[in-house]
Amino acid sequence: MPLDPLPQCPPWELSAASQPCPAHRRPGLPLRRREAAGAGGRDPPRVCRSSGRSRPGRTGPARQVGLRAAKPSPLGSGWAGRAGGPGASPAGSRGTGETFLPGGGEAPAATEASSADMGPDALQLRTYGGAAAAALLLCAVCVLCRRKRKAGEPPLINGWIPYLGKALIFRKDAYNFLLDQQKKLGDIFTVHIAGRYITFIMDPFLYVYVIRNSKQLEFHEFADKMASKTFDYPALSNGKFPDLKENLHRIYQYLQGKPLDTISDHMMKNLQDIFEWKCSQATDWETEKMYKFCCSVMFEASFVTLYGRVPAADGHKVISEIRDKFIKFDASFPYLAANIPIELLGATKKVRKELIHHFLLQNMTKWLGGSKVVQARQDIFEKYELLGDYDKAAHHFAFLWASVGNTIPATFWAMYYLLRHPEALAAVRDEIDHLLQSTGQERGPTYNIHLTREQLDNLVYLESALNESLRMCSSSMNIRISQEDFVLKLEGNQEVGLRKGDWIALYPQILHMDPEVYEDPKEYKFDRYIENGKKKTTFYKAGRKLKYFLMPFGSGISMCPGRFLAMNEMKMFLFVLLAHFDVELVENKAVRLDNSRMGLGILLPDADIAFRYKLRSLRK
Repeated sequence: MPLDPLPQCPPWELSAASQPCPAHRRPGLPLRRREAAGAGGRDPPRVCRSSGRSRPGRTGPARQVGLRAAKPSPLGSGWAGRAGGPGASPAGSRGTGETFLPGGGEAPAATEASSADMGPDALQLRTYGGAAAAALLLCAVCVLCRRKRKAGEPPLINGWIPYLGKALIFRKDAYNFLLDQQKKLGDIFTVHIAGRYITFIMDPFLYVYVIRNSKQLEFHEFADKMASKTFDYPALSNGKFPDLKENLHRIYQYLQGKPLDTISDHMMKNLQDIFEWKCSQATDWETEKMYKFCCSVMFEASFVTLYGRVPAADGHKVISEIRDKFIKFDASFPYLAANIPIELLGATKKVRKELIHHFLLQNMTKWLGGSKVVQARQDIFEKYELLGDYDKAAHHFAFLWASVGNTIPATFWAMYYLLRHPEALAAVRDEIDHLLQSTGQERGPTYNIHLTREQLDNLVYLESALNESLRMCSSSMNIRISQEDFVLKLEGNQEVGLRKGDWIALYPQILHMDPEVYEDPKEYKFDRYIENGKKKTTFYKAGRKLKYFLMPFGSGISMCPGRFLAMNEMKMFLFVLLAHFDVELVENKAVRLDNSRMGLGILLPDADIAFRYKLRSLRK
C-alpha cells in the first residue's frame, strides 16, 4: 500500500507566496521540477508543468545553506536527494528535497529525472531503503569491530549476529553444536555467545590443566556475582564483608564426615515421616504425576532437615505454599542466570521477595529442629552489621535453592529410568530387601529404617543406577574466568593463548555421551558402573585411562560442596520408596530432556508422567 494516496506538491508550492497547485489535488499528474543554477546568479523560475504556475528562484549563495550534493544510492538513483535517502538535506535546513551541488552547480541529469517522476510507491520504497541502509551500516560496523583471532589463540567462531554471536544455536542444541565445531576445528576453540567469548576444552585428558590452574583461571568471583544478582543479596567480594566468603566456605565441613552422618539420619527420618503421612492418605493404588510427587517429597524433607519443622498444625500446607513459590521462581532461573533483568520476568521479582521474607529471622526462630549447618550460617551472618536482615534472609533462600534446585530433577530421572526398565527396578529392589533382611529390619510405615553411611555406600546397584541417570540428564558447564592475558600450557607441547576476561569452559555432557568412553551412550544401563559385583571406577578413551569420567557435580574449586548429602538424599528417597511401595508407570510414553537449562546442571523433563503406588505386603 502506498504511503500517500495523492502526489504531493513540493514544499515551496505551499508557501505564503504561492497557493497550492490545483493540479496536484487530482491523482495521476506527475510533478517535474526544472532546476538550473548559475554560479552566484539567480535561479530561473520554478515551473509546474501541469498548471503553468511559477515562483521566482532564489539567489545562488542563499541556496547553498544546509545543502549537499546528491550521492549515488545502492538502491537506485531515484533514492538520492530526498527525505530519508543518503543525499537528503538535514532537518531544519533550507533544503526542501531539492538536489543541489555546492556552489550552485547543476545536479546530475539522471538524479533529476528520477526525482521528477517519483510516485508514492517509490516514496514507500525509499523509506524502507533508508532503514535497510541503516541496518546494513550497523552490521558493517559490528563486523569491522568484532574480535579477530591472534597468533597462538584457538580458532574463533564469531557468528554474524551482533552481540548474540552463536547464542541462539547454542541455546537450542549446545551438545550437537559443540560436537560439530569439534569435528571442524579440533578440541579447543572459542565461541562468541551473548557478548562473551568462551573457549571450550573438549578433550577430557586436558581437563586437569584447567582444573588445577586456580590462580589464573578463577571461579568464585564469577559465581558470587551471578548468585548475588539472582538471589538479591550484596556481593561477597565488594569489600564490605571481609572474610565472609571464607567463613561460609568453612561451614561446608558440616556436610562431610560425622556431621554428614547426622544430617543424613535426620533426612532419612523426615523422608519416612512424609511417606507415612502419604500412606495415611492412600487406600489402594494411588495415582500421581511423578515429577510433582518427587518435588513434593524431596522439597519438604530437605526443608525440614535443613531449616526445621514448622510447628503450626498446618505445617505441611505452609511448606507446600513455600514450595509452590519456589517452583515459580525456579522456572525463571535460567533467564536470571543469563543476565536478563528480573523486571522483564513478570511476577518473578515479587515471588522472590516473598520467598526471601520467609527466611527473615523472626520467622526462622519459630521453626524447630534446624540443622547445624544452617545455625552456623546464622551465627556468621550476625557478625556482620552491614549485612541487613533482608540480605541474611536472601542468603538462606539461596542455600535452599542450592540444596534442592538440582536434587529434585535428579531424583525424578533416577525414579523414571528405574520404572521404565523392569530389570533395573528388580535388581535394585532385591538389593534393598537383602539389606533389610540381613540387618533384621522390618518394612512398613510404622517401622523406622536406619541406614549407616557404610550400608548406603555398599548398595552398588542403587548407586550405579543413580550414576547412570545422572550421566544421562546432567548438563553442567564448568566455567573459569581468565584473570589475565596468558598462555595455558597443556599436554605435551600444546599451549593456547587466552585473554583476560574470557571464559574457559568444560562441557562434561560431551564426555558423558562419548561412545569411546561409554558403549551405547544413549541407552540406559543400570549396571554400567558395576564390575565383578563392585563399583566400577576405571573408564578409558583411546586406550588411556580417564581421570574424569562422570562429572555431574562440577570439578575442582567449583565442585558442589553438598554433593555427598545430595547423593545420600536421592539414595534414601529411592530406598524408602522401593522398600515400602509397589510402583509402576501408568502412562506408556517417553519423557525427554528439556534443554532450556543447558549448562546449568540437571535438565528438567519436558513433560510430567503419571505413575501409581501402593503399600507392599509386610514381610521380613
